[in-house]
Amino acid sequence: MYVKVCGITRLEDATEAVQAGADVLGFNCVPSSKRYLDPASIRSIVDRLRTDAAAVICVAVVADLTRERATALLHELGVERLQLHGDEPEAELLALGPRAFKALRVGDNADIARARTFPGHPLLVDAKVAGQLGGTGHTLDWKLVEPLARSRSLILAGGLTPENVARAVEVVRPWGVDVASGVETAGDPRRKDPEKIRRFVSAARAAASYAAGASF
Repeated sequence: MYVKVCGITRLEDATEAVQAGADVLGFNCVPSSKRYLDPASIRSIVDRLRTDAAAVICVAVVADLTRERATALLHELGVERLQLHGDEPEAELLALGPRAFKALRVGDNADIARARTFPGHPLLVDAKVAGQLGGTGHTLDWKLVEPLARSRSLILAGGLTPENVARAVEVVRPWGVDVASGVETAGDPRRKDPEKIRRFVSAARAAASYAAGASF
């Protein structure tokens, strides 16, 4: 299964995540986020990772950009994918093609019904918290999204930690898991805790006894 560590703001944290076995690193490009990182700094980290030959996928988290800006940002940052974490419609995702995927906030059955029909690969689901795009540390109802994971390449996000990720994987059996606040240094959303990262990756992998399937 894929393990994504999101909200990276420092090269040290990116390196620790790669060494711990993370497959995907997420960089937040939403200015209102407490984990926001400017484009030049993201590019610097990505370039350094490539210099070190790190086999990791880099993703830029964006929200409600114009199609032109989103496309330009892919090249500007040197990342592989864009994670659309705003209110982008299906048509916008399709227009950006396979280098973009959607994150949906899920809180009830109506959200699940929408997620079933939303295009793209993979699909990330996060907890729905009023006024927040994500990264809240709130968990979602794992039983609610478990049926969705049987029909979609689902990345489970929302309040995952080294302590609960194994149970989440056992219940949902997702294609991948995503963590941000759950591996941060206490009280500092811009720093990751290396030990927490290692425990998270180890717990997630130990609980996953199935293949991820399609590539990211």
